[in-house]
Amino acid sequence: MEKAQIGIIGGSGLYQMEGLTDVREVGVETPFGKPSDNFILGTLDGVRVAFLARHGRGHRITPTELNFRANIYAMKLLGVERIISASAVGSLQEQYAPTDIVIPDQFFDRTRGRVSTFFGEGVVAHITFSHPVCGAVWKVLGDETEAIGVKVHRGGTYLNMEGPAFSTLAESRLYRSWGMDVIGMTNLQEAKLAREAEICYATMALVTDYDCWHPDHDAVTVEMVIEYLNKNSTNAQKIIRSAVGKLAAAPRECKCGSALKHAILTHGEIPAETKKKLSAIIGKYVGE
Repeated sequence: MEKAQIGIIGGSGLYQMEGLTDVREVGVETPFGKPSDNFILGTLDGVRVAFLARHGRGHRITPTELNFRANIYAMKLLGVERIISASAVGSLQEQYAPTDIVIPDQFFDRTRGRVSTFFGEGVVAHITFSHPVCGAVWKVLGDETEAIGVKVHRGGTYLNMEGPAFSTLAESRLYRSWGMDVIGMTNLQEAKLAREAEICYATMALVTDYDCWHPDHDAVTVEMVIEYLNKNSTNAQKIIRSAVGKLAAAPRECKCGSALKHAILTHGEIPAETKKKLSAIIGKYVGE
């Protein structure tokens, strides 16, 4: 199987960026089923990268339907060590305006019953998740966003709602009162599974609108949101291109790569089927 050093999860427009060469489309089978789409592998300034359209090309998979485990496990099978995520979000605070980019360092889970672990079926592991994003990737994304002149907010809490409907006004006001910063539907499960897979992860939250709490919310049109999405996509491409080079050149000194070292609690024999299923992430600890 082909390998890639850095994974990018976002809209399909991201892998049409300038400078991407030696492009190939690759299907990846995982023990958890099929990822959202085939991966687009390419070389960006000498670095092999793997792109995945989170919702599939054509945006055909709802947030609740996403096979997060297959998406992240496929990244692991491709050899990815760091994941850059890009996703559209609503703003829960006045200071985060449309087209701003927030690089959150915390998540808050408001989903219902989504599977967000690889473990079970005879093996138990509890990862440390107090700091849910990789500090090294987080810093590079913030630095490169600032470098291209886009307004960036470093830090903040991404509230992960269930969707697919947006918030009620009562919910939006409550989230604001809790001190939440931006709201989206996808990134928490990605972050948890990336940590279990010992892959560094951080996200660019691309602000497209104020959530319904804002007095001007009803004046927002579909055309305006699309305009902001297009502008955010262009900015995200620039940030990712520069970030990929910086990350590839930097040694991996964070703790993400050893997140399971003290997390697996199961003693004795792990069921052979489970061991095989999870071999890409637990093989170095429990043997093949």
